[in-house]
Amino acid sequence: MIYTNSDGGSRGNPGQGAIGVIVREDEKVLTKHSSKIGKFVTNNIAEYEALIKALELASKCTNNEITCNLDSELVVKQLLGEYRVRNPKLLELFLKVQKLQDNFNKITYKHVSRWNKFQQIVDELVNEELDRK
Repeated sequence: MIYTNSDGGSRGNPGQGAIGVIVREDEKVLTKHSSKIGKFVTNNIAEYEALIKALELASKCTNNEITCNLDSELVVKQLLGEYRVRNPKLLELFLKVQKLQDNFNKITYKHVSRWNKFQQIVDELVNEELDRK
């Protein structure tokens, strides 16, 4: 089974944004990614951008079943249809996620604690990017 952990953040909200992603098979990390994503980014936009990158990277590993772990309860609840997406920019990113879902037979979205060991890795990746000048 392939799992992703993704995180996004901004300093200033909105402010400088960055994402961190890992794709793993059980405990084994297959790939890591981090990058800056802009200078006027909200935390929620960064969370969606991180998930989009996670789906893109996971599609290189499998087209079967994946579980996406995020510490953003808002994004998970929007993807599960529990919350509506009202913000136009978030809706644009939400629709991009919907399109990327077609690359997989099944996707599960799971809200995890920010203290989850893999979530801490992606949080570290985000902070390293934001600290980099």
